[in-house]
Amino acid sequence: MAVRVEPITGPRVAAAGQFLHTHLNGRVPVQAWVRAVDVPWQVDAPNHGMMLVGDDGAVVGVLLAFYAERTVAGRPARFCNLGAWCVLPEYRFHSLKLLKALLAQPGHHFTDLSPSGNVVPINTRLGFRFLPTTTVLLPNLPWPSLPGRRVVSSDPEVIRRTLTGHELAHYLDHADAPAARHVVLVDGDESSYVVFRRDRRKSLPLFASILHVSNPALFRRMHRPLLRHLLLRHGVVATLAELRLVGARPPLSVLLPDTRRKMFRSDSLDPDDVDYLYSELVCLSW
Repeated sequence: MAVRVEPITGPRVAAAGQFLHTHLNGRVPVQAWVRAVDVPWQVDAPNHGMMLVGDDGAVVGVLLAFYAERTVAGRPARFCNLGAWCVLPEYRFHSLKLLKALLAQPGHHFTDLSPSGNVVPINTRLGFRFLPTTTVLLPNLPWPSLPGRRVVSSDPEVIRRTLTGHELAHYLDHADAPAARHVVLVDGDESSYVVFRRDRRKSLPLFASILHVSNPALFRRMHRPLLRHLLLRHGVVATLAELRLVGARPPLSVLLPDTRRKMFRSDSLDPDDVDYLYSELVCLSW
């Protein structure tokens, strides 16, 4: 079957959103797909991904992409985060055309932070490596609140007053990201900026997945008041935290036997240079 690959730009964004709503995840409204690729940070994005179009002009496949311009080790770095990928069954033979079209863009580091099981071996053959994703589960319990100078807050004004430098810039870039939730921990003169998303396990949207921790040591010291806050303020019953983000394993955590894979492809970056900000994970809830 004849198809062509076209970049997702302009009016094609709505068509891509309709396709993904219909054929990939009906829980996500069309407008949510459209809003997701309209990232809240400043970036000169060449496209929002690639789509397969049939002879009759109908969309038969979509692979979203989220772009960001970052600074890594003092040097500018352009990232392309691969997002949702769906192709109609009768056109699956052409699926790789979408991925190869994105990977052919020079000057980018590529991440795939939510690859499905059948995508993992494809990525591996194309030079992607795994990020370490050892994960623990923490129960969000109503721990007693102790008096003192410690503060746990999701108030935007408190977050803006507390953060400085790069962490304040990260917050301002993500304050309007649809899937990002923000918390600041304060203990005296120390602070930690925490970003999480609500996640589903066993079809239940009752979990928090940690995406960013600016001060892992403070996170571990204040994990109990944070878990209390996530339960009472955000209504999530458990927290999933990768050890690469939080450091040592917190008390009462359960080590998960299986973790969701995350991958990246770069000629110059190491796993420690890759994080989960500026990606599909902060832009789309599913």
